[in-house]
Amino acid sequence: MSPILAGVLQLIALVAALALAYRPLGDYMAATYSSRKHLRVEKIIYRCIGAHPDTEMRWPAYLRGVLAFSLAGVLFLYLLQRLQGSLPLSYGFASISPDQAFNTAASFVANTNWQSYSGEQAMGHVVQTAGLAVQNFVSAATGMAVAIALVRGFSRTRTGDLGNFWADLVRGTVRVLIPIAVIGALVLVACGAIQNFSGIHEVGQFMGGTQQTNGGAVASQEVIKELGTNGGGYFNANSAHPFENPNGFTNLFEVFLILVIPFSLTRTFGKLVGNVRQGYAVLATMGVIWLGFTALMMWTEFAHGGPALQAAGGALEGKETRFGIGGSSIFSVSTTLTSTGAVDSFHDSFTAFGGGIQLLGMMLGEIAPGGVGSGLYGMLVMAVIAVFIAGLMVGRTPEYLGKKIGTREIKLAACYILITPTLVLGFTAASMVLPDALGSILNTKALGAGPHGFSEVLYAFTSGANNNGSAFGGLNANTPWYNTTIGLAMLLGRFLPMVFVLALAGSLAGQKPVPETAGTLRTEKPLFAGLLVGTILIITGLTYFPALALGPIAEGLS
Repeated sequence: MSPILAGVLQLIALVAALALAYRPLGDYMAATYSSRKHLRVEKIIYRCIGAHPDTEMRWPAYLRGVLAFSLAGVLFLYLLQRLQGSLPLSYGFASISPDQAFNTAASFVANTNWQSYSGEQAMGHVVQTAGLAVQNFVSAATGMAVAIALVRGFSRTRTGDLGNFWADLVRGTVRVLIPIAVIGALVLVACGAIQNFSGIHEVGQFMGGTQQTNGGAVASQEVIKELGTNGGGYFNANSAHPFENPNGFTNLFEVFLILVIPFSLTRTFGKLVGNVRQGYAVLATMGVIWLGFTALMMWTEFAHGGPALQAAGGALEGKETRFGIGGSSIFSVSTTLTSTGAVDSFHDSFTAFGGGIQLLGMMLGEIAPGGVGSGLYGMLVMAVIAVFIAGLMVGRTPEYLGKKIGTREIKLAACYILITPTLVLGFTAASMVLPDALGSILNTKALGAGPHGFSEVLYAFTSGANNNGSAFGGLNANTPWYNTTIGLAMLLGRFLPMVFVLALAGSLAGQKPVPETAGTLRTEKPLFAGLLVGTILIITGLTYFPALALGPIAEGLS
């Protein structure tokens, strides 16, 4: 079988698996977030945290819950790392330095999982399981809660109420993430991923000699790192490590885990607003972009542009032969179009245009299908922008799902789409003029970094501000400047957009419904899906094209 055919068959199998899971999982999540009943374990959690799950919240109260919970998570994870040297099961690892502890705490709480360290050489079992793995669950549940709050903004009228953050957080964790994670961990263990609490030990090598390696609760953390679109690996090699990702089947299974909730949430959206065809329109938009980027990445990486590539059958540098170019391309596009950041290959070794595709996927806002929760609310904000543009074309007040998109709503949506580019381009520009920051570019001379060196810095801040977490490996980001600035980019890129999303949800929930007329734009039709795709690509292109031209495009054309 040719490598190209193998890649296409993997893509077909993945789409089929996602299609089978779409309706049951989407309906289940809709029932979860609309249920009036509380499980016994949920009631215990509510009593422990002092929450009243049946109390409705307006958007400021909902936002305060999100920020208070996330701040507590940052402080707890920071202290856990700073105290690691005194904790059991640390296996002699020292406490994490202040700037790196801040960066890591911000990273995992913001659902980014950017890692400026090697996990097997820095983090003990307590920090990994009680700190990082816990945040993998609750940061994902937080994103889902905000997405559901925005959906309620469209479905509710004249109330301003968005539900209860604590109930949404607990239900997303207990009813959705944990059950799927348990099943997924069993699958990974059955396929060869490790799950233990052993320490550092010597293992033999095929070519003779030994090397040190760690054990750990890898399978359980691996499954939620993908399912919650987190991305932080137990090992520095991430999903290229055989303990995390043993074979081709687990590689495809992990991609399935990354995509299944973000895609299925469009079904949940359709059910909650009372029109599943609206969910299908959003799904079609996400699917077209994801499939288009995957096909483009495969074409780029399989292109035989030189003797070395012709001999290898494609751009195999930095890719695992266990997965090949097809599997690596699917994984790469899926992680950069979601806020996952996991890698099964070395992104820095992709072709120049391949790296540009990864960058562009994150620059879209990671909305196709995007992160768990964040992908849906990001896409709905873009839908508001698309409806507004359509209204300008015909001279009609824009409406979406029976709600008027007025001055307040469009200002909130505009603020949402401006935050991330401001962080990415601002921090990148500062890094390219500071000598110390330029000195972190390892594979080029500091004052002559060239297009690829610029791409490495641009990728770092694009990844951080979009809460992705992957990186181009030629940049030493474990410095005070990058730990601090990327940490700030992750926190601001995560929580500032949530402010505007929840404010938008509150504004919509306070409106009365607008009756549908002959002039109403049919947002469940293919025409609107095409308009939405075009809006996303045009806005992203106008924002980032100059930066892309200086980086991957210049490198690819040179």
